[in-house]
Amino acid sequence: MANKKVVVAFSGGLDTSYTVMKMAKDGYDVYAACANTGGFSPAQLQKNEENAYKLGAKQYVTLDVTHEYYEKSLKYMIFGNVLRNNCYPISVSSERIFQAMAIARYANEIGADAIAHGSTGAGNDQIRFDMTFLVMAPGVEIITLTRDKALSRKEEVDFLNANGFTADFAKLKYSYNVGIWGTSICGGELLDPTQGLPEEAYLKHVAKDGEELLKITFEKGEIVAVNGEAFADKVAAIQRIEEIGSAYAIGRDCNVGDTIIGIKGRVGFEAAAPKLIIEAHRLLEKYTLSKWQQYWKEQVANWYGMFLHESQYLEPVMPDIEAMLTSSQRNVNGVVTLELRPYGFTTVGVDSPDDLVKNKFGEYGETQKGWTAEDAKGFIKVTSTPLRLYYANHKDEERIK
Repeated sequence: MANKKVVVAFSGGLDTSYTVMKMAKDGYDVYAACANTGGFSPAQLQKNEENAYKLGAKQYVTLDVTHEYYEKSLKYMIFGNVLRNNCYPISVSSERIFQAMAIARYANEIGADAIAHGSTGAGNDQIRFDMTFLVMAPGVEIITLTRDKALSRKEEVDFLNANGFTADFAKLKYSYNVGIWGTSICGGELLDPTQGLPEEAYLKHVAKDGEELLKITFEKGEIVAVNGEAFADKVAAIQRIEEIGSAYAIGRDCNVGDTIIGIKGRVGFEAAAPKLIIEAHRLLEKYTLSKWQQYWKEQVANWYGMFLHESQYLEPVMPDIEAMLTSSQRNVNGVVTLELRPYGFTTVGVDSPDDLVKNKFGEYGETQKGWTAEDAKGFIKVTSTPLRLYYANHKDEERIK
């Protein structure tokens, strides 16, 4: 009788390394699949492959979904200026969904009997993985050894060592998730609400002094050039902005938010590219969108970010929201200039052919050309009608005394 096939969502970390070896020892044919959304370097992916085979995997595969992640999610997060709690760029939250979808497709492709992942029972990732697998790979068993057995780090390390696999799994003070849309940091001082992260907790540090201008060119809301250099590949454009911004250690912060399972959690992050891109894009929209376009887009984008975080990417309403966000970008064109400095940046200005500030009707606080003084007085009087009517009938209201 043939062995059962199991696909392990393999990151190369302790939990998934333990899962690969334990399931291979238990008689499964293990297919280790690393779904890359931009967080792994070629060297890291090579090391993952070597380790997967050492751990007993029958086959290893890298599933690169970085560009799919951009086309199906990231660009809409930029269109919507999505920041959870006006702070966190929803990096891990959105990446996990695309990693899970890639794993599910691969499991279906090879006819796997089971999918395994290394999530614990205390976080959001278990929900993002399990929900996606239940929808996209119905009937395939979901196995989570770390969660189901409540395994300690020491138990996993001891098992690996006892079976001849040694690696640097020393208990680190911090845990990291690195992706194209930022790096999240957990543990350490973040467990104490009175403390912030020290300098050594971050992976990227100040490498430049002084100030520098960064120019980002958008066409229909998407990045097409960085400092005058054209980019057909949007992922490469994001990576270039990250390279420039991270040299100033831009994009550091901590977010406190509500998890899907109901408890609150605190996470640190460094996200130079997301912060720079979103603020540049937001500034450009202030010049190029109408008042009500900005208002309604903000409401819808907030829901879009919430759904991504809550593992609802596959909710049928999401394409409808994306269609609205896409339509809103038809006039979001121009060059935005930012001034970078160590640990921060400021917005400088916008050069856009669709700039609504430049108009023939007047300049705010200066001159009016599209109406007369009498027009203005008439407009104000008509606009005041509901208030004049109300207070004419309620002269004793405290607010007007």
